[in-house]
Amino acid sequence: MSGKVGGKSKSGKASAGGDASKSQSRSSKAGLQFPVGRIHRLLKRGNYAQRVGAGAPVYLAAVLEYLAAEILELAGNAARDNKKARIVPRHLQLAIRNDEELGKLLGDVVISQGGVVPHIAPELLPNKTKKGADLSQEA
Repeated sequence: MSGKVGGKSKSGKASAGGDASKSQSRSSKAGLQFPVGRIHRLLKRGNYAQRVGAGAPVYLAAVLEYLAAEILELAGNAARDNKKARIVPRHLQLAIRNDEELGKLLGDVVISQGGVVPHIAPELLPNKTKKGADLSQEA
């Protein structure tokens, strides 16, 4: 047995034997990295609705990909600021909590090994001396 069934290999992809119409994944058709087919399957099996349209998984995959790219970009910036080449949970935590919209979206989320964002209340800081302010008013 050659491992092919009905013109397709075991992996489910069409054989490279001269087919003019090469099969293309829905992710590649939409220009996405996230799996449209898997998201469609999970939407159907999740009992979110009786029927799931063809555009819904594409839209959801695009939204998830955008969110992932946004978080990874900010976490990469945080890693670079800390002179690290690898993103760790601490960098994800700093990226999310320092961004207003992501902080709101993931406000109830706890990131393991993320720590907290450094913050000192202004009341706890030592008071500034008023010498500089008095001298500027007299002149």
